[in-house]
Amino acid sequence: MTYQLTIEPLGETLAVEKGQTMLDACLRAGVWLPHACGHGLCGTCKITVLEGEIAHNEASSFALMDFERNEGKALACTATLEADTVIEAEIDDDIDARHIPIRDFRGVIEDRRMLTDDILGLWLRLPDEGIDFQAGQYIALFVPGIEAPRSFSIASPPSQPNLIELHIRLVPGGQATSWLHHHAQPGMELRFTGPYGRFYIRKSAGLPKLFLAGGSGLSSPQSMIIDLIEQDDPLPITLVHGARAPKDLYNMGLFQELAVHHPNFRYIPAVSGDISGWSGEIGLVHEVIQRLYDGRFEGHQAYLCGPPPMIDACIMTLMRGRLFEHHIFNEKFVTPADAEQARSPLFKRI
Repeated sequence: MTYQLTIEPLGETLAVEKGQTMLDACLRAGVWLPHACGHGLCGTCKITVLEGEIAHNEASSFALMDFERNEGKALACTATLEADTVIEAEIDDDIDARHIPIRDFRGVIEDRRMLTDDILGLWLRLPDEGIDFQAGQYIALFVPGIEAPRSFSIASPPSQPNLIELHIRLVPGGQATSWLHHHAQPGMELRFTGPYGRFYIRKSAGLPKLFLAGGSGLSSPQSMIIDLIEQDDPLPITLVHGARAPKDLYNMGLFQELAVHHPNFRYIPAVSGDISGWSGEIGLVHEVIQRLYDGRFEGHQAYLCGPPPMIDACIMTLMRGRLFEHHIFNEKFVTPADAEQARSPLFKRI
């Protein structure tokens, strides 16, 4: 059985299967709705039901309070339709965003390689036309034996739709990352859906770009930087990649070579812990950019990817240096354990 879902103010109507969430149906139709955790815990995907009937399912009573339910609010990531329905959603349309429908994929592991002691590189080969995505987006990977998929950014550029690269950090106690590190081998098939996310390059602004990455957060910036270079973007591009020790800085050769052949690209690796034998930048990412830019960041765009403490420290440094919300972008993956901290307290978008 299918129902009709109409999204206002778009006025767009799409079919929703019984038991399918509104968010899943919208994303598969190429209609983007704000969302973060996907588990009914953070409230980012809150919409208003104007007409029809829905089931709230596993929506958290903290993310969706009783009085909000009485006012017709619902969480698109958990709500399913019980009749033809009309909703109203906050849809921030961006001229740089492509509305790519979510699809299901099966990829075969072509290669695996340890990039650091705890970061695994996986390369998945896709058949036919492969996956269409914007640099910076991510996939939801299904790991054998684990019910909920895990999110991983695509590190390869969109110009390689048939071979996607993933950087997977081993999370202590993490079932999914442990399985991938210990069992994923060439020839195995893995399922995933994608692409997801609103982390992409805002090219229309025409501003120099500052990429700030920590650990395996290098994946999205790698895709975005290669994409910019492949398109001969002439504006200055800077990458600051931070790690605790020199051995944790991976793909240095790739970025050093890009810097040699593309004068508008600057690569700055930084170490914040064990500096034995290290002659480069020292300190946390936000400390490094504070020195490099003398604390002034006006006239730039910043793209941040890494652990939440790094992101929040960088946001504070950038804002103190006169760079504000409309020029700062990041992607934080949200699990049920941290869904209630899906957004930085510093401002709404992040």
